[in-house]
Amino acid sequence: MPVLWWRSVGNTHTAFVKETLVDEVAANARQDPVAYRLARLDAGKHARHRAALQLAVDKSGYGKRKLPKGQAWGVAVHESFGTVVAYVVEVSLVKNEPHVHRVTAGVHANRVVNPMSAEAQVQGACVFGLAMTRPGFAIEIENGVVKNSNFPDYPPPRITDAPVVDVFFVPSEDPPTGLGEPGVPAIAPAVANALFTLTGKRQRQLPFVLA
Repeated sequence: MPVLWWRSVGNTHTAFVKETLVDEVAANARQDPVAYRLARLDAGKHARHRAALQLAVDKSGYGKRKLPKGQAWGVAVHESFGTVVAYVVEVSLVKNEPHVHRVTAGVHANRVVNPMSAEAQVQGACVFGLAMTRPGFAIEIENGVVKNSNFPDYPPPRITDAPVVDVFFVPSEDPPTGLGEPGVPAIAPAVANALFTLTGKRQRQLPFVLA
């Protein structure tokens, strides 16, 4: 896997490996992926992870609301820059590409000073991170030279690609933590985990390969 600089730096690929692996273990154990995570997140050491995940689950309707035919749930949670972000996504497969219909985010960033700005940060990071889920969105290098010249050769996700992103914050009066980058890492594994439910195949690289 090529590893260089991207928004959220090393968390981009570590979250993907960790959260797809946890989901795979849960599936092999025949356990619900949310229940499996909650059972292994220590109530003391990982209280913020548990709170963010539970908030995203509760607000999304996961486990209570039936999705339309052809859609599946995906879940992931990751901490970076002192902030925990949990995503519950609703995904379908359209023309062999993942289509994300809705994202519900549970975020523990301690005290949120500017709620509207904080919400926008998470929404923007989520859409930014969706580039990792789209087949063919790789930066291509040939003989040490990047082949992609600019956005015409590497089109970013645009407004038509953006799902509904509902953001909820865990109430806290502790000192604020980061919000510029933490919304990126968990979105790709959440979508990958939903795709496994739809296709029975695990995603092993970024961007996704669905051929």
